[in-house]
Amino acid sequence: IIKSCTLIFFIFVSIAWLTQISRLFAIMNNLNIEVTKILHLSTFLIPNLAYVILPFIVMFGLVLTFIKFDKDKELIAFFSLGLSINEIKKPLQIVSILILIMYIFLNFFLSPYIYEKYKKKEFEIRNYIDFNNINISNFIEIDRNTILDFKKNNNQFEDIFINYNLNNESLIYAKTGKIIKENDKYVFNLINGYKLNIFPDQIEKLEFKNYNINLPIEVRFQHNTKDKNTVNIITIIKEKNYYLLSEKIFENLILLSIIIFFYLFILKENNLSLLHILKYISICILVLIINNIIKNIDLNFYVYLILNFLNILIVYLFLISRKLKIA
Repeated sequence: IIKSCTLIFFIFVSIAWLTQISRLFAIMNNLNIEVTKILHLSTFLIPNLAYVILPFIVMFGLVLTFIKFDKDKELIAFFSLGLSINEIKKPLQIVSILILIMYIFLNFFLSPYIYEKYKKKEFEIRNYIDFNNINISNFIEIDRNTILDFKKNNNQFEDIFINYNLNNESLIYAKTGKIIKENDKYVFNLINGYKLNIFPDQIEKLEFKNYNINLPIEVRFQHNTKDKNTVNIITIIKEKNYYLLSEKIFENLILLSIIIFFYLFILKENNLSLLHILKYISICILVLIINNIIKNIDLNFYVYLILNFLNILIVYLFLISRKLKIA
């Protein structure tokens, strides 16, 4: 079981990680951020990805394990020796307990802790532009008040155009210059150009040979400190956030239900037909999708609890209806 779950883990996490790293490259490519920095940043996503897809890993890992047993005639040999289903139940229980402990640890501690670090690092990288490494220089929106355009020729800045609006709109053009980031401001050392100050009733023009201007760095992307993916169990208890606590508890109950469902529906009935497996996978995926939908809808706390209970009941109602049908 561990071997199959590990195989599925690497397949699923690799696909999810490649999807996320493609998104990071798309976002940060124009800022020409080093590949190593993006790769390093993406590794902070792995615990969160593992936590999200662990129910799928368990579901497909269990199915893969017992399909292999069935294909190799291991189950026939097992029952031919006079052994009962209880002998298979023991290792399944042990592995299930280990998986649930791992999921609780990911859910309440590791995933929020690492994901918070990821958010902070992404925030830092995306908010500070390195003009010496930037790829595309066409009308960069430095912040809501400033737009910058320039050409780079052998690491030299040419045809620099700045449009900024503090107390009034100003346009600056320079043939050459330097752009330096110092602490919380951008320093522009401009050579041979002009500045236009646009007022409601007049326009002032200033020609210059040398002109220095400092523009403060405004935070362009806000760091979301309210992201529930960064909240661990200690914070939940301190803030008495029962909504988020119930969300995490239900996620663990769903994982437990997926394992119980597999035991009662697949293992106990000793039915590994394609149709039987598809029914198992379909119902599990349905429960996981509904859970995700409920999480992303702003609901009253009590309505949220009722819907989650009903969602988990899908599995057990299906089992009960099947048992009544067989009886």
